[in-house]
Amino acid sequence: MVEMIPCNERTEDVKEDTRTDGNGHTVENVAPELVSNETKEDPETQMQKTRTWIWSVVYLCFYGFMVQLKPGEPFITPYLLSTEKNFTSQQVTNEINPVLTYSYMAVLVPVFLLTDYLRYKPVLIVQSMSHVSIWLLLLLGSSLLEMQFMEFFYGITMAARVAYSSYIFSLVPATVYQRVASYSRSSVLMGVFTSSVLGQICLSLGDVSYRTLSAISLGFVTFGLLLSFCLPWPKRSLFFNQARLEEERREAAQSELARMKPEEKDGSVAAQGSNPKYPSWTNSVFVEMLKELKNVVKVPSLRLWSLWWVFNSTGYYLVLFYVHILWNKVYPATENKHVYNGAVEAASTLLGAITSFAAGYVKIRWNLWSELVIGLITAAQAGLLLLMGITDDIWVCYVAYAFFRGFYQFLVPIAIFQIASSLTKELCALVFGVNTFLGTVLKTIITIIVADKRGLALNVHSQFFVYFFYFALLTVIYLGCSAFVITCHYRNQRAQEETTEVARATELNPMTTMEGEDTMAQNGTNVKT
Repeated sequence: MVEMIPCNERTEDVKEDTRTDGNGHTVENVAPELVSNETKEDPETQMQKTRTWIWSVVYLCFYGFMVQLKPGEPFITPYLLSTEKNFTSQQVTNEINPVLTYSYMAVLVPVFLLTDYLRYKPVLIVQSMSHVSIWLLLLLGSSLLEMQFMEFFYGITMAARVAYSSYIFSLVPATVYQRVASYSRSSVLMGVFTSSVLGQICLSLGDVSYRTLSAISLGFVTFGLLLSFCLPWPKRSLFFNQARLEEERREAAQSELARMKPEEKDGSVAAQGSNPKYPSWTNSVFVEMLKELKNVVKVPSLRLWSLWWVFNSTGYYLVLFYVHILWNKVYPATENKHVYNGAVEAASTLLGAITSFAAGYVKIRWNLWSELVIGLITAAQAGLLLLMGITDDIWVCYVAYAFFRGFYQFLVPIAIFQIASSLTKELCALVFGVNTFLGTVLKTIITIIVADKRGLALNVHSQFFVYFFYFALLTVIYLGCSAFVITCHYRNQRAQEETTEVARATELNPMTTMEGEDTMAQNGTNVKT
């Protein structure tokens, strides 16, 4: 599942006077004249706007919770492998599951751009329609092609999650971005947790079949589709529609100046209005941010955490896509009530939420210890993958998976902060979009080579050994970089201490220095002629 980020924040009609670019420089923001216009609003109007965005946030969080209620989702793979669908493990591993990765890569960029251009709501409606299509195909479909189409629609729903994560920032003022981001994220996590628990209860205690569980999921996602039609329309965009907004701002500023200085209408003000600066694609915000991307790779912290996002998220999602097949291989349950996928997903989601929360309280020198922390956590993940690949105990596999997810979720908020802290909101959204796309491309390449029937078509145990070596290689690279960074840091620190000691000795013994200089002069050395 794609981890959503709170930095996809939309530009406000009124912002601070300054902001930071990709190089960490301070640049000017929206014209201050517009701020003065905002402050002229009467308290009743401001209160009405506040009530409006509060109810919008409440509704959007409720929507985010409801669309996650799919109690049959943790049991899709057991359903496909059961006698009800009767697909083989090879078909699910090498022919059905890979379509999800291909679909996700194909639609990610178009969805990312259309989300902003269409202002979020249509993309969320398409996402809900894809959810309905998934469960209709699971209920009614029986052929391999129909299950591949099911995975195709699943890829669309994953790509469209960016619309929900960024939608909420277009509805509220900038002063409450952090607060509403936590609300929206919490609603999604609570939805996933509740859905997994509900599915496990229905299966273990209610003796519900996989088909009935899929029908219940269809009912929930259909209700989510109805909710999506009632979502409010945002007024702002991030990349597109900015030309029109900037032109309206410029015209408003010009009219305000004209009222303040009417006597200058034939002078400078008139001159400014007579030669409008028409926007074009060459000076658009989107193109400017693409130009700024080259500065991101020059900043060590941005480069490190962006690479972590690309490489580690690739391995993380590959494990998530195929771990249910592994569980069925380790413990092929003969009765549905003995399948505990929902309980494990609920526990791992809860553990991930706890580790994400705990990450906010870790205070260390990240510019020095980042590579070491990443290396140690990646090494732990590699060990857990090896354990999952060799164990015959399903409970050991369950616990290892929960900790694997928890370690990843611990680093996600740290990566978000490290990347977003020195970027503008717009550039931050673009950087995360590019990182996600590069990770998806890498994931697709590995899937074609390792899992697809046109590649090596490895079985699931062999795949997990490949993922273990992948994380082990990343561990070696991270720890090697850590040793280099720490060695250089302490070497520079020692050199600075020696320089400081020499300077102090010179200050404490000036006579000795003068005598030394006199001696050098008498010997005919160090004398300027």
